[in-house]
Amino acid sequence: MLNILIRQRPDQTEHIHDNRYKMIEYRKSSIFNLQSSIPRRLALVFFLLLIGTSIESPAQTWHRVKWVNDGDTVVLTTGERVRYIGINAPEIDHENQKAQPQGYQARAFNKKLVMSQRIRFEYDQERTDRYGRTLAYVYLEDGSFLNLRLLQAGLAFYLYLKPNLKYSSMLLQAQRKAMESKKGLWHNWREAPGKYIGNRSSRRFHLASCPHAARIKSKNKVNFRRKWDAFHQGYAPARKCIKEFWSY
Repeated sequence: MLNILIRQRPDQTEHIHDNRYKMIEYRKSSIFNLQSSIPRRLALVFFLLLIGTSIESPAQTWHRVKWVNDGDTVVLTTGERVRYIGINAPEIDHENQKAQPQGYQARAFNKKLVMSQRIRFEYDQERTDRYGRTLAYVYLEDGSFLNLRLLQAGLAFYLYLKPNLKYSSMLLQAQRKAMESKKGLWHNWREAPGKYIGNRSSRRFHLASCPHAARIKSKNKVNFRRKWDAFHQGYAPARKCIKEFWSY
């Protein structure tokens, strides 16, 4: 019995050595595979970071303003003209039009902010308007959303403009709060009841006597007794009637 056991031990020893050899070889192979995969993994991480940077960088491009036209339009040092999306500031004197109420205050407010720090843009569905101006949501270096700040100060009114409606709800709510707080344009608002017709499709409103009002389809017509109500619902004055809306 002892001899049998003794004869079996070499086999067992060989089997143990063989297992140990395989384990060592497996560990060596694993280490080699890990070491060879590290460069590939690092390359993949670097590639993903590079892609992420290339996607984000355009939105993080900063610009300097050379000239402020009015409350909603500026000219960059590159000559690029930029029109703020979703708002319309009162006009200043130009050509045959007199300045509208708060027009110069809106320009001064805009100028104070954009000339003191750099700005960056966020875009919507359209990048330019029919005049070739860049359409943008404008942000200051301090993180302020300039389009919103003009509305909050009551120095612009909300302008619905399809298909650029990314922040439509936010901008309209800012205007409503400014109206309720009687800021800027809304401070000394006085008007007698009248008759105004809005267009549900364009979100513009007209004097009832305006020829363009008669062309609005019945399904799109909305009646207002006050300009205030039209503004509060997110309608803006139609361009052809604009002079009539700033006589208060």
